[in-house]
Amino acid sequence: MIVRDRPSPLRLFLVMRGSVLPNIWKSLLGTTLLAAAVTWTHGSLWGHKIALGAIPFTLMGLPLAIFLGFRNNAAYDRYWEGRKQWGELVTRSRNLARQCLSLVDECAARERMIRRAIAFAHALRHRLRGSDPAADVQPWLGKEEWARLQSLPNLNHALMLEMGADLSRCLREHRIEPVLATSLDASLSAMNGAAAACERIRGTPIPFSYTLLLHRTAYLYCWLLPFGLVDSIGDLTPVVTLLVAYTFFGLDALGDEIEEPFGTSDHDLPLEAICRTIEIDLRAALGDTELPPPLLPVDYRLS
Repeated sequence: MIVRDRPSPLRLFLVMRGSVLPNIWKSLLGTTLLAAAVTWTHGSLWGHKIALGAIPFTLMGLPLAIFLGFRNNAAYDRYWEGRKQWGELVTRSRNLARQCLSLVDECAARERMIRRAIAFAHALRHRLRGSDPAADVQPWLGKEEWARLQSLPNLNHALMLEMGADLSRCLREHRIEPVLATSLDASLSAMNGAAAACERIRGTPIPFSYTLLLHRTAYLYCWLLPFGLVDSIGDLTPVVTLLVAYTFFGLDALGDEIEEPFGTSDHDLPLEAICRTIEIDLRAALGDTELPPPLLPVDYRLS
């Protein structure tokens, strides 16, 4: 995620870090060269004059802009929903640590549950990104427990079952009152619900046919636009085409980036930083004094 103050108006036009321009410059260059060729030939193609006029582009441009806006709103809803679920996970993890320490009599199980909550956050991040969780999860589990859980298809579900088993054990050993165990179980359920919501977002993309239709329409619009402008604005056709193409191509590319909020691109959620926050808070609750520092943006990018 890009984290920076708003630059001055002049620098705003020159900023590249966080811009979609690196993703679309080839398309912009090709469209501008096409517009320059159309201007050079005065809208003729193989000796035939193509006179489209401005009316078709007026009729197409407004619906295209509206539908691109709708798609970007849908993509941002997915992004914001993902951020809310990770915020919920932070809150519930802190509550779980507090409840374990204040409601459960001192025993090894309550520390195991807090350590598993740290492992749960890291495991969820790796599950959403399709990466190997071993390096971040293994330090928070015992060797036997890791050997038993690492081969399971859903590590988060396995960790939640382990925490539930410890809670049940504490009830049987009378280390927690049954009425108080309900609130602790609710925290576990909420953490599981946040993980399931993130998996739902990752596993249910915006329908591909909708994205494909907008993508094709935006490119066809920008490629045909020079033929509709050349007779009215002449040599300014490549400039106007470039500005219109930057807007439409940029909106299309931005929707693609934020549609999947759990990746590792510049505009995805900073899951590593959120996991580090959970780790710091829960380790502090356990009394650990050698805490890792919070992750900070590097070159305006927070991972």
